[in-house]
Amino acid sequence: MAKPLVAIVGRPNVGKSTFFNRITGTKLAIVEDTPGVTRDRIYADAEWLGKEFTLVDTGGVDMDTEDVLLRQMRMQAELAIEASQLILFFVDGKTGITSEDYEVAKMLRKSGKPVIVVVNKTDNKNNEQNIYDFYELGLGEVIGISSSQGLGLGDLLDLVISGLGEYETDGEEDDTLKIALVGKPNVGKSSLTNKILGYDRVIVSDIPGTTRDAIDSVFERGGQKYTIIDTAGMRKKGRIDDKSIERYSVIRALGAVRRADVAVVMIDATEGITEQDVKVAGYVDSEGKPCVIAVNKWDAVEKDTYTIEEYNKKISADLAFMPYAQRIYISAQTGLRIDRLFAMLHTAYENNIRRIPTGVLNDCLQDAVTAAEPPSTKGRRLKIYYMTQVSVKPPTFVLFVNETALMHFSYQRYLENYLRKTFDFTGTPIKIIVRQKSDEKGE
Repeated sequence: MAKPLVAIVGRPNVGKSTFFNRITGTKLAIVEDTPGVTRDRIYADAEWLGKEFTLVDTGGVDMDTEDVLLRQMRMQAELAIEASQLILFFVDGKTGITSEDYEVAKMLRKSGKPVIVVVNKTDNKNNEQNIYDFYELGLGEVIGISSSQGLGLGDLLDLVISGLGEYETDGEEDDTLKIALVGKPNVGKSSLTNKILGYDRVIVSDIPGTTRDAIDSVFERGGQKYTIIDTAGMRKKGRIDDKSIERYSVIRALGAVRRADVAVVMIDATEGITEQDVKVAGYVDSEGKPCVIAVNKWDAVEKDTYTIEEYNKKISADLAFMPYAQRIYISAQTGLRIDRLFAMLHTAYENNIRRIPTGVLNDCLQDAVTAAEPPSTKGRRLKIYYMTQVSVKPPTFVLFVNETALMHFSYQRYLENYLRKTFDFTGTPIKIIVRQKSDEKGE
């Protein structure tokens, strides 16, 4: 069976994310003293005494609110509860039992799922006395811990394993293609995630910055397994307070790009390509990630015969550093061209892991040199000996020459373009490293 799911729920600011990060050994959940920091469900695997399970961190549950975001956060928690095999109900040992705790407890009783009441912040004797008050919630097992100090965590994990009963997890899981959705705030990343999944996996709002964490969703499409990572919108540095939560969100988004196999750089068609779009794309390129440029909200643009041509020219000019990236015009709301988007992502990823045999590679190199002679500087001509591919992700080649100083940037770009013309590297950056051959110093 798949790993059992253990949901962490509770009202805001009771230490759920601190516990999640500590147990999973990650920093996926943002930890801040501001209530409501975690908004969506965040998943990570954990292990205790040889038993593996998956923890899901949820946003703070506010049972009596008309706030749109808080209501959606509660809905996310309800979805996690429905999918879980065991619930950890976090409460605050410092403040003691509250009316909000009673309301959440009522919701948990209706779920019929086994619950462990976790009294967090019990790191002194006064707080320990509050533990017994929480039996009034009528949910069974109660245990006191301190997530920040690591107190009582072993005993809690013992209860988790006991509560899950006997189970065996599957062996090695099939590889999934990890797709990161990146772009500036409010470009439609969460809407695209939800459209692909077919349900509201992440919170969607017209308020920029709604998604603060990088959120993983695993799904299957056409027999292929995927993990789609919806990231926080990347704002301009000047708009990010160094101490703000949003700064951490951007760090999460950049980390999501690093661990993704392929990225979708999303652009808002109603705004056109902006300086921030260029910066986001530049980061994807610098990480060597294959990508597709998806111009979203295409259904909201008034179009004529020349509209798409004008967009293409603008993208080509502003993203001249990544001519390899295919572009597609989509609508996350209607699902326009999403099937085609997946086909492009697969092409980009397959080319990102492409290997060219050394013999074939050097035949191509010889053709390139014959077609355009290497440049000379002050009477010294560049000699090219051979090329070999040393790695993938992205495809990386080492080119051996007589003297590296003689390699002009324009000729190196010519060789890259010749490689692209000969082999299919659509969708992926490639790297050429120029090295001086040790036993040849040139003439």
